[in-house]
Amino acid sequence: MKGLIGVLGGMGPAATVDMFNKFVTFTAAGSDQEHIPLIISSIPDIPDRTTALMHGGTSPLPTMTDYMKRLEKAGAECIVIPCNTAHYWFSELKEASDVDMLSIVETTMDEVVASGKRRIGLLATNATMYMGLYQNSIEARGLECISPTEESQQRVMESIYALKAGELPRATQMMVEQAEALFDRGAEIIVLGCTEVPVILADAVLQNPEKYVDSTGALVRAGIRWYEKRMGKNHLLVE
Repeated sequence: MKGLIGVLGGMGPAATVDMFNKFVTFTAAGSDQEHIPLIISSIPDIPDRTTALMHGGTSPLPTMTDYMKRLEKAGAECIVIPCNTAHYWFSELKEASDVDMLSIVETTMDEVVASGKRRIGLLATNATMYMGLYQNSIEARGLECISPTEESQQRVMESIYALKAGELPRATQMMVEQAEALFDRGAEIIVLGCTEVPVILADAVLQNPEKYVDSTGALVRAGIRWYEKRMGKNHLLVE
């Protein structure tokens, strides 16, 4: 199907649902038929990305590649991945892909630059922080990256895994505290550099959208623009 976008998800399922919901809510559609066509893989047996990168765990790359190729065989013409840490393997996945792929890091950084802010807070997994996926991109643009302290980063991870375990209220309380700590240290805007964090901080983002850059939202908006270009359409993105 022309314009079909494949979502390589399951990392985790809640983040995949969040992406699906944002494709629906960010699209200016007047009927079912006017929405963006998606095919979603949410098979959660992909090995944990943080464990693989930081603790010698099983690499998720073979499984991600397998599910990506299944999306391509099903007709996907563009692949998006609602997991920031998985983008450590983005280059290898892109090399193996026969279709377009959009990077969550690149699309998020486009929105960071567009914000005009210079002191950028960052909430992400240990592995994303360790690999410098966002810090390097932020600093390469002459901006300042404000990362959590070591103790605060432990709480960020506790919050993320609490969400994965279905404990949203506990996850939210912890993550709100870490976001406020970054603002207290001078962050003008915070990159939500883990796709579970927008789920956890959904209320905070709704109340103050100008204070956050949602990586999932950035990727979805880029996906809608890709679809517009592919189909020769305009004005599909809700502004």
